[in-house]
Formats: sequence, structure tokens, C-alpha cells
Amino acid sequence: MTNINKANRTCCDVDIRVLKTLAPYLFFEDANVTTFGFTADETYATSKGAKKIAFSNPMDGTMTVEAQVKPFKLYALLSDGTIDTTAVVAEKKTIACTAAGELALPAGVKSASVFVYGEGDFGGESIKGTVEESKFTAATPAELAVGQSYEVGYLAVKESGVQKISFNNKKNPQDYYITMKTVEKDESGVITPYVITAYKCKPKKALDLSFSSSGDAATVKIEFACLEDKDGNVADMVEYAEAEA
Repeated sequence: MTNINKANRTCCDVDIRVLKTLAPYLFFEDANVTTFGFTADETYATSKGAKKIAFSNPMDGTMTVEAQVKPFKLYALLSDGTIDTTAVVAEKKTIACTAAGELALPAGVKSASVFVYGEGDFGGESIKGTVEESKFTAATPAELAVGQSYEVGYLAVKESGVQKISFNNKKNPQDYYITMKTVEKDESGVITPYVITAYKCKPKKALDLSFSSSGDAATVKIEFACLEDKDGNVADMVEYAEAEA
């Protein structure tokens, strides 16, 4: 095959599959940066202190994906790959009093988590009372006056319209089979596919998010360790000789 000079300036599309079944997990084509690389340290046999013979140690491979536009499912790679549809969230709501000494609470409120404050005093001196059947009743009824609004903090159970990924020490990332596909252009302007396959990838259990009101949009970076599979494979690089049909 003739060697042809080619260059690349296109981020990879990332095809992520569950290694155990090879079932597709996520096809991701919105990454801004994708990387692949490996190292293998050398061990040397020496003679009179001089390095004479080199032995390569097992390779240490890494893939990374960086994105600003991404699906929520991408984060689940750092857990066990599952997404729950119920969640408990902290909420703050201003509620108007329509019955003396009482406030009607939203559905799903956890009773032990309800704290009521005068408007503008959230986190200050709370109004004492009890919660029963989505209703807060003040211990001193005069503290809740009809027509006045109060700030209420509580934990609510959401059972619809939410997705939740749990990060804890019981859930660990699965192994994945990952293909990164990009294109290259040769000196004649012909564009051909270029593919990197990593046979066994373990997401690094690490996440660092920063949210800002200025500058660039928030970026998520996921790093994978490229391991050796049961057949001794780590990674392949495939260059197409002709443009894909």
C-alpha cells in the first residue's frame, strides 16, 4: 500500500459500548476535544552501570472526552451507567397563607424537612409548627396571617420529570468498548475515515465541574484508562485507504 501524507483537524465521534454485552451505551458526536495516547516505561539491563538492553513495561493507555454540549447520560459513565427517575431535592418556595395559621405545601414534601420563615427572613428565626398531609400548621396560629406570604424550605421527593445519577462508593464504572472515529485529509484533498478502537476502557472515577456566569461554557472531561482485554488487545488504529462510500 502506498504511503500517503494526511492531516487531521476534526474531533472524533465516540461510540461507547458496554464491554460485557457489546450493547451500545452512547453514541456521542458533540465532543470538542477527544484524545488517545499511551506510554510504556523502559526497564534496562546494565553493564558496568551503562544501559545496554531495554525492555518495555506493559503499556498504560488513556482516552479522554471533553464536551460543553452533552447529554446527562454522559455523567452516568462515572457511576454504574444507570439513571434513576426519582430524586430528593432541596427547594425554597414562597407560599401565600390562605387559611389563618396554616400553609398548603406542595406534593412530595418530606414532613421532617419543612422550615417556615417570614418573607425576606429565609434562614432566620423559623416559625414553629407541625406538618400533616401536605399542610403546615403553626404552633402559634397568629404567626401565619391570611394574605401574607412566607418563605418555606423543604426536601421534596420528585417521582416524575427528573433524572438522577448517584455517585457513591458502592457504584463503580463499568468497562466499555470504545471506538473513536474521525476523518483525515490528504495532500490531494481526499478525505478518508480514521478510527481508533480501545478494547477495554474503564472511566476514571473523577469529576470536576465549574459553573460561571462569564467566560466559556462549563466543560466536562471524562478520562478512560485503556486496559488489556481477555485476548491481550489494548487498542487499534485503522486508516482507510479510500473515502468511505
